[in-house]
Amino acid sequence: MKKIIVLIVLFITNSLLAQVKFEANVSKNTLGLNERLRIEFSMNDDGDNFVPPNFEACGFRVVGGPSQSISQSWINGRSSFQKAYTYILVPIQKGTLTIKQAAIEINGQIYKTSPVRINVTNAVDLPKDPNQAPVVRADDNLYLVADISKTNPYVNEPITVVYKLYFSYNIGITNWRELNKPKYNDFWSQNIDIKNLVAEEALFKGERYRYVVLRKTVLYPQKAGKLEIEPLSLDIDCQVPTGRRNFFGQLQLVEDSKRVSAGSKVIAVKPLPEAGKPADFSGAVGKFDFKVTPSRTGLKNGESFDLDIKVTGTGNLKLFSLPKPIVPSSLEMYDPEHSENVSTPLSGMTGSIADKYTVIPQDKGNFPIKAMRFSYFDLGSGTYKTITSPDIMINVLDGPGVASSNPTPNGTPKVAATANKAFAFIKQNTSLSNIESDDFLGSGMFYGLMLLPFLAIPALILFRKRKEAEDADVVGNKKKKSNALAKKYLSEAQKQLKNKEPFYIALEKAMHNFLKAKLSIETSDMSKDKITEILLSRNAETETVKEFITLTESCELARYAPSTSVTIQQDYDKAVEIISNLEKQIA
Repeated sequence: MKKIIVLIVLFITNSLLAQVKFEANVSKNTLGLNERLRIEFSMNDDGDNFVPPNFEACGFRVVGGPSQSISQSWINGRSSFQKAYTYILVPIQKGTLTIKQAAIEINGQIYKTSPVRINVTNAVDLPKDPNQAPVVRADDNLYLVADISKTNPYVNEPITVVYKLYFSYNIGITNWRELNKPKYNDFWSQNIDIKNLVAEEALFKGERYRYVVLRKTVLYPQKAGKLEIEPLSLDIDCQVPTGRRNFFGQLQLVEDSKRVSAGSKVIAVKPLPEAGKPADFSGAVGKFDFKVTPSRTGLKNGESFDLDIKVTGTGNLKLFSLPKPIVPSSLEMYDPEHSENVSTPLSGMTGSIADKYTVIPQDKGNFPIKAMRFSYFDLGSGTYKTITSPDIMINVLDGPGVASSNPTPNGTPKVAATANKAFAFIKQNTSLSNIESDDFLGSGMFYGLMLLPFLAIPALILFRKRKEAEDADVVGNKKKKSNALAKKYLSEAQKQLKNKEPFYIALEKAMHNFLKAKLSIETSDMSKDKITEILLSRNAETETVKEFITLTESCELARYAPSTSVTIQQDYDKAVEIISNLEKQIA
């Protein structure tokens, strides 16, 4: 009996000794927002298929790990096994955070750790440990700066924002990701492409730093007052030295990461002065030249000439409208063809914009085109300037001539045309008809209406079958609906030609629904590459596809950028032309 009891005790003891343990241990349960947390998932038996918790969902970001360690020892004939997965975390928010369970499979059974609660407080001062080797931290060696060329510009005066990433010589940048892109509300903006990132040297905070230019943007403020530029934020992966050296004397590096922000900037925009502002001022700011040039001044009746109105120089070329010529009624003038040849370097927009009018004379004679005025605000002198074009005289050599008002010898004016057929001819033949009518009962109409319900039954059956077939055709119905919506929004865009934002919203919807109808794709699949691939596979011409993509991309930008009625009309005509071409080209 005693032997049985001893065996039972030994069995229970061995079972307790062989119990599997899988635990989560942290370096601290309370830490500041700027401190790091070490968490270790340890087990006393070998396991597979380790599944860590989702640290991002728990309020932490992984900056180190996972690192795996295994130890096994024999003491007095008894073995011990230890395996651990270690992570280094930084909190991304304050409050009481919970690290959820991790899981692992040991001997065919799933084990999970208990959740760990961590209290994250405000950022704290980090004391230096004299017994710890000095470690370079990215926090004090990595900065994102937004250099602004001018903080108190006039309305429509260009300013530049250059984002530079400064980093010291003892750290290396391995990767960077944009977290928040800057927003330029109440600014017209143009990004300048940077093809290659080149590291340069500069003095920063009194020390030698390296820096790279990440982004360049030209801004034109559109209203006066204090305007905010929202910050650019980046997540930087880098390598920093630990202060230790390996066996070969080489400096050891560790992976680190830091979230940097350029900070928001406030631009105090000055309004353009009211003193001396011309009545015809349309918002041009910069330095410009203005010319009005006819293609010819002498022509025959029925011939046409072009009237070119052109502004060249440096300034907000895309943000104002050109003056419109005033011509005599004997000159028929058509809507202009607008053209732009503008580039945007870091100094601002430069180039030219022009309106070309086609004019056709209707009579013979000499017809003056009045002088035109173009006013702009000169940033150099801080004053308004006006350029006036010379008068233009158009000489039409032959034609019907202007209607004469010279009196006849008897004092009455000449009549250009006489009325034809002042009175209609009186009809002399009559047509009489019997006012009595046949009885409806027993007439052909009566029997026809009697048979109509019976004749309508087969037609109703055929109609119902066709309706059921159409309802079953889900793809076809989607195409019809999308096609109808495309026509609807295109018609809506035409109605909104004088309202910029509703026009571009309707135009964008029309083009998207046209694609849904013709290509049988959903809005969620409408990426630039996908649309291009499908259109080209359906025999659409490359140039037409490129124009379609360009127009759809510009619709969103055009809703917030200034535009003229001429530009809106051109975009509408372009959309109609592109849709018509795709209708013919798509197989």
